[in-house]
Amino acid sequence: MKSISYKQVAWLLFFAYFFMLMVQITLRYIPLNSEVSFLQIKQTEVSGIKAYLPIFYIHVYSAIFVLLAGFTQFNSKILAKYPKIHQWLGYLYVGLVLLFASPSGIFIGWFANGGLMAKTSFIILGILWFWFTIKAILLILKRKIIAHKKFMYRSFALAASAITLRLWKVILVYLFHPAPMDVYQIIAWLGWIPNLLIAEWLIKKKIV
Repeated sequence: MKSISYKQVAWLLFFAYFFMLMVQITLRYIPLNSEVSFLQIKQTEVSGIKAYLPIFYIHVYSAIFVLLAGFTQFNSKILAKYPKIHQWLGYLYVGLVLLFASPSGIFIGWFANGGLMAKTSFIILGILWFWFTIKAILLILKRKIIAHKKFMYRSFALAASAITLRLWKVILVYLFHPAPMDVYQIIAWLGWIPNLLIAEWLIKKKIV
C-alpha cells in the first residue's frame, strides 16, 4: 500500500479551505444583487456600463467551476485510472477559461480599482491566462504531453490567483493597514506573479 504523502494532504486541505471560501463569496451574488460585497464599491460601473454587471456575474460564477475542474487535472490517480474523466474535466476547464473566465476577467480588469497600475496587471493576467490555456490544449492535440503539462501548470497558477489575491489582501491589511487604493495596486500583482514563479519551480522539479 502506498504511503500517505503529507504534502499532498496539506495541499488538498489548503485548496479545500480556500475553495469553500470562494464558494461562500460566490453565494453572496445569488440571487442576483447589484449592491452586495464587491459590487457595493462598483456602483459607477454597474449604473453606467450596461455590460458590466452580466460580465461580472459570468466571471464570478465560472471561476468556481474553473478552480474545481483545474484542480482535478493534477491528480495522478484520476489520470491513471480514469483518463476519460481527466480528459472531459480538462475540456471543461479549457472551455470555461477561454469562453468565459478569461475574457470576462480582462473586461473587468479594465475597470479595476487602483488606477493604471492595477488595471495593467489584471489585463496582463487575463491575456496570459488565455494564452497559456489555449497553448495547453493545442499541445495536447498534437500529443505533446510534457509541454502540455507545463502550460497547464502555468494556466492553473493564474486561475488560482482568485484565491491567492484574497489571501494576500487579508495578510497585507492585517499586518500593514495600507490605504485601500494601495492594497488594490499591490495585490493586483502579488495575486498572480508568485503563483507563476511557483509554477515554474514545480515544472523544473517535477516535469523537466
